[in-house]
Amino acid sequence: MLRTTSRRLAFAFALAALAVPWWSASAQGTSPTPQPTAGELLERAVPTAPVVIDGVTIFQVRGSSAFPAGERAAAIAQRIRGLARDRSFEAENLEIRESEVGTELVAAGQRVMVVTEADAAQEGSTRLQVATLIADRVRSTIRSFREARSREALLAAGLQSLAATAIAALALLAARWFWRRLDAFAERRFKTHLHKLEQHSFQLVSAEGLWAALRGTLRVGRTLTVLMICFIYLELVLSRFPWTRPLALHLVDYVVAPLQAMGAALAAKVPDLVFLAILILVFRYLLGLLRLFFDAVGRGRITFENFEAAWAEPTYKITRLAVIAFGLVVAYPYIPGSGSAAFKGVSLFIGVVFSLGSSSAISNLIAGLLLTYRRAFRLGDRVRIGEVMGDVIETRLQVTHIRTAKNEEVVVPNSLILNSHVVNYSSLAASRGLILHTTVGIGYETPWRQVEAMLLIAAGRTPGLLADPPPFVLHKELGDFCVTYELNVYCDNPHAMMSLYTALHRNILDVFNEHGVQIMTPAYEGDPEQPKIVPREEWFTAPARRE
Repeated sequence: MLRTTSRRLAFAFALAALAVPWWSASAQGTSPTPQPTAGELLERAVPTAPVVIDGVTIFQVRGSSAFPAGERAAAIAQRIRGLARDRSFEAENLEIRESEVGTELVAAGQRVMVVTEADAAQEGSTRLQVATLIADRVRSTIRSFREARSREALLAAGLQSLAATAIAALALLAARWFWRRLDAFAERRFKTHLHKLEQHSFQLVSAEGLWAALRGTLRVGRTLTVLMICFIYLELVLSRFPWTRPLALHLVDYVVAPLQAMGAALAAKVPDLVFLAILILVFRYLLGLLRLFFDAVGRGRITFENFEAAWAEPTYKITRLAVIAFGLVVAYPYIPGSGSAAFKGVSLFIGVVFSLGSSSAISNLIAGLLLTYRRAFRLGDRVRIGEVMGDVIETRLQVTHIRTAKNEEVVVPNSLILNSHVVNYSSLAASRGLILHTTVGIGYETPWRQVEAMLLIAAGRTPGLLADPPPFVLHKELGDFCVTYELNVYCDNPHAMMSLYTALHRNILDVFNEHGVQIMTPAYEGDPEQPKIVPREEWFTAPARRE
């Protein structure tokens, strides 16, 4: 209570000291304020340090270039603590003596401190008066130091701490009970209403989102309640013991000081934050205009020569990235903390990590952009990339998704596509037709005209193939044991390649069996007695069924 009263009195005196010069200047009208002299400015520039015992400042001392104020205050505080611990020394025996260097405070033949002319000038009094006041404070501090460490005081502090612990535990249990009841009440009272609100808002408001926000608010309140109880408990317990009393006195400062620093920094950055808010609004509006423009290009409402509508979406993404990068360059100097060394160090670290770890991602990104403008394929095209053949179902900046004939989705990196050849079966199929081809090896004893005619008959029996252009046969190779024939047919549906190949191969087998020509590569020493063909009556041998 005495400390609180003394702090309030000191605060009132400080306000009065600030108000007196202001009132004097106001009373004098426009009279000029006297400027401080060089000596006064020098006095003000001299640093001082507090002598602190058990967290309480006893008095201030000034320093010199040879003996800084902080070191002097620490040495004086150490001597006072030594006197207080020495039970044989009586506080009333602290003496004041005059010496060549100043007025000394002496205890048991040892110097505690020296009051110099500079110290007296700082207080605006004589050395003896200042030394007398300091001696009284030192005697009072020694008594308080010993009293706080007495057995009775420590026992009382222990009992008070136990009582505070019990009260804090009860308060935590009560807070837990209260917040549980409040959670149950909120769930019982509001959760149903939130679902009704979601229905009345035509799904614009999410009941789960509102409930999560409400639960989050209750959770924050519960956490703040627990922290407040713990804070009050710590302050009460720590202030009971002299060893922890300095921590208790500054406990509020430890919490409030960071908040004050953040608040002051935020207030100083308000103009920059306003500029950033306006900049975000401007660039957001600009991106919206770009979105509308490229949407119109993609729908064909706005056309440009040699610019395809399919390029609108990737071009918009590139333009958006450039606009955002420009906005970041403009906003960077106004970002709070952008000029600090820590911000620059973190930015440099992120840049190095990004450059080292994203080389493949960047290559895939660039490859995706290049593939878009190369027009290698489009969505829905049947393509072959390396060993993967299927339909293109999605293209991204990093990868391309392909669905195979087995209904497998294969994700191919765009850099791999850029560095390998791409076979597109769909690009020319609609206009010129896609040529499907298959080979057979027939012995030299079979006339090539017969083989060619049978292959063309098989092509004519296959539905789904084009009659114009007509199919044709190529003689690929005159091998050691057979002649290799290649049948080429046209189709306009590349997605039916597998079914067309199956039907074509079936018809080839049937036609060759009908005419008694065996399909084999005769790597042998002699001809077999019976030709290797399937008679007509065995074409539908079980389990085969007639179609």
